[in-house]
Amino acid sequence: MKKYMFVVVALFIASLSSAQEISRSQVPSVILNNFSTQFPKATDVDWEKVGSQYLVDFELDWNIDHEVWYNTSGEVVKHKKEISKKALPAKVLSAIHTEFKGYKIDDIEEVTIDGIISYEVEIHAPMKKDWNVTLDKKGTILSKVSD
Repeated sequence: MKKYMFVVVALFIASLSSAQEISRSQVPSVILNNFSTQFPKATDVDWEKVGSQYLVDFELDWNIDHEVWYNTSGEVVKHKKEISKKALPAKVLSAIHTEFKGYKIDDIEEVTIDGIISYEVEIHAPMKKDWNVTLDKKGTILSKVSD
């Protein structure tokens, strides 16, 4: 068991060390141009290089957090944005209320990968486990991890 925990911790540390904060001048121009075109009103912009991809963390509108991953060709690989409970599809909300009776929704992120949308939801209830749940737009639970 100790060996297993060591491997898990080592992998976690390795994943952290592969992400590197970079300045705007270190981001390829094709990515900067696409980002500026797609999100012209972005504020509080921070860049990281994660493996071969570029991650930009920024805010739009009324401090809505976004994370966008670009490949080296400047194409969006993944887009994650904070959304409100009102923006959740009815089927997703229904699935959460059915599967997690008595729980309250804390944070919600809409994640788009290759055009496929999913929702990452943090939920909690007094005296119960907290959960991080990922659902598709039809309300199917893709994963649930106790927090």
